[in-house]
Amino acid sequence: MPFPSLFLQRMAAWLGPEFPAFLEALQAPPALGLRVNPLKISPADFLARSPFPLQPVPWCPEGFIVPEATARPGTHPYHEAGLYYLQDPSAMLAAPLLSPQPGEWVLDLCAAPGGKTTHLAARMQNRGVLVANEIHPRRVRALAENLDRCGVTNAMVLNETPERLAARWEGLFDRVLVDAPCSGEGMFGREEAAARDWSEEAIRGCARRQSAILENAARMVRPGGYLLYATCTFAPEENEGVIGHFLRAHPDFEVVDVPQTAPVSPPGDTGHPEWVGETDLRLRRAIRLWPHRGPGRGHFYALLRRDGDEHPRRPRPRTRLPGRARALYNEFVRQALQDPPPDEGLLVLGNHLYHAVVPPEMWEGLRVFRPGWLLGQIEGTAFVPSRALAMGIRPEAARTVHRLELNDPDLPSFLRGETIPGPDLSGWVLVTVEEFPLGWARATRRGLRRK
Repeated sequence: MPFPSLFLQRMAAWLGPEFPAFLEALQAPPALGLRVNPLKISPADFLARSPFPLQPVPWCPEGFIVPEATARPGTHPYHEAGLYYLQDPSAMLAAPLLSPQPGEWVLDLCAAPGGKTTHLAARMQNRGVLVANEIHPRRVRALAENLDRCGVTNAMVLNETPERLAARWEGLFDRVLVDAPCSGEGMFGREEAAARDWSEEAIRGCARRQSAILENAARMVRPGGYLLYATCTFAPEENEGVIGHFLRAHPDFEVVDVPQTAPVSPPGDTGHPEWVGETDLRLRRAIRLWPHRGPGRGHFYALLRRDGDEHPRRPRPRTRLPGRARALYNEFVRQALQDPPPDEGLLVLGNHLYHAVVPPEMWEGLRVFRPGWLLGQIEGTAFVPSRALAMGIRPEAARTVHRLELNDPDLPSFLRGETIPGPDLSGWVLVTVEEFPLGWARATRRGLRRK
């Protein structure tokens, strides 16, 4: 589908002599980005065993490009094991810019499908609290599944509006990410709907929604905390325009000079306030990534800091485990684990057992998809472990492990959900590809049946 003519006119006016290179890059097949998951493996160790060649992404130490057009990293067992996440290289700058620290409280307000969320969790080393919110119910499940696959254990998942969250959690978070819904101009080359639905009126509508989201996000940043605003569009009305309006309404926020805090390589560009008649030169501290200057489809980032330095009271969750659930879970631990998850924060909702990361009194009445790490569920007279539990532990935490090698013919069968041959075992068995968990299997007389 051809790009809208008015879009081309706008970009040509702003980019000048760079416009032909920009248009060629936007029309070209997108670079295939692969971000190694340090919760599973270090970038150096993955490079040593990578099944396909990789080229580094300049602004992300764990980010790479897969240059081979025939490579299919999404079908490799390493992907199923959560060793990496396939992500546009431009999106890999969000976590380095926001720079969450282990132990902090971090909110990803528009989180699905989870690319930036899983990156934040890796930077946090699964320590602290990561709240992943997605307003669209159909996208929440995909978000939770990606968190599971990547071995994230410190996240709760919600399906809420920014307004309701801001009303409950004012000043609670050290860092907040707003990956704002936008007109998606960076996606024109790969998503026909983005180009088909584009108009200047649609841009203005996006900017109004983005301003409302940003307003509520700001309420949840503690004094001294950080707010990162990101879009995958080039439209300045949705970028410099939104941030300029926000700064006028919020003098307690300042734009951080990003290159000094998280250096960006030469493909990075500054913000362009002049494109929308903004005169606040602080907007030049924003970052624009362009498809013709480096890998990726393009992004806009503005990192803001709130004045002050206050740390809110954040209670820790207590264990609330009924006697029957406790007995069944303890029996599973006795049989299957030698290094179980921490006992603090265990919580039963319905028949599901979670390791909650936030006390229930803080989210009561909100639409919570998961209050924390899903450990399993009570089925009749037994505790059945979840895949999230398998993916969130190291193999040495399990009492019985069945290791499959990459060339093992049983590996594709297991990934398809088929029962595979196994040694004479009983109970729950952690199945791995090499040393990386894939999920649980139940030992039966016929073999190992995937959970």
